[in-house]
Amino acid sequence: MERVRVATWNVNSVKQRVPRLLPWLDQRQPDVVCLQETKLADDAFTTLLGDALEERGYEFALFGETQWNGVAILSRVGLDDVAVGVAGAPGFPHIEARAVAATCGGVRVHSLYVPNGREPESDHYKYKLEWLAALRDVLEAGPSDALVCGDINIAPTDADLFDPEAYIGQTHVTEPERAALQAIKALGFHDVVRDRWPTERIFSYWDYRAGMFHRDLGMRIDLILASGSVAPRAKAAWIDRHARKGTGPSDHAPVIVDLDEAPDGDIGPVVPPPSSPGSKKKVKLPQAK
Repeated sequence: MERVRVATWNVNSVKQRVPRLLPWLDQRQPDVVCLQETKLADDAFTTLLGDALEERGYEFALFGETQWNGVAILSRVGLDDVAVGVAGAPGFPHIEARAVAATCGGVRVHSLYVPNGREPESDHYKYKLEWLAALRDVLEAGPSDALVCGDINIAPTDADLFDPEAYIGQTHVTEPERAALQAIKALGFHDVVRDRWPTERIFSYWDYRAGMFHRDLGMRIDLILASGSVAPRAKAAWIDRHARKGTGPSDHAPVIVDLDEAPDGDIGPVVPPPSSPGSKKKVKLPQAK
């Protein structure tokens, strides 16, 4: 893999996001794109986007289902040895469309939509932890050149939250979730964005409600983790906040990492930076009313 732009984006319904996705591909010119929450069965995805993606030089690998979940990898640097799902992972109760992997330009790329967990100690929370443990085992057994991309649904540290106190009692921030992520990083994976910007305020998700985006009250739960052999190749790592602005956006912004060469320079961490520094008042999460 040489001079490759890798991106991950939870599009929150690819059908709704087509007016944003295709111009974004043309603007940012990513070589490998991991999508999450496509919410389309594979045949419907292909009917909707197949021609447009092929015109732009992308092959694609899909693992979708109607209405919920769904992941994809788009690549114009090769797409080999496609695998769907996470071996050994539980279902809820059926196996959900949450993982697809392929080798793109010599690097094993995983597009992941980690279970949300819903509420600490719930059945879905236990499912999340078991799913992450199975993922760790798959990654440990996998090739050394790897990228783990997606909506991980875990804020790695309190620095990845607009206000840690607002998340007390919520998922995404509990010690067992963070330990599960740390167990993956302990295999030698590097959180490329945070490594590049260790002290900056960086979010990738903002709730649609309560003006959270405009006030920059978000969390960083969309990650690109690079194995020890791939991480040193990163020349830029940033959040494409522009794609979260305007009409009909997803509630997540794309995360972009440039390997070997950075076409836009070492930009970041958030492009463009928010105009609001965030609220100084205590803010309750919209769902915690």
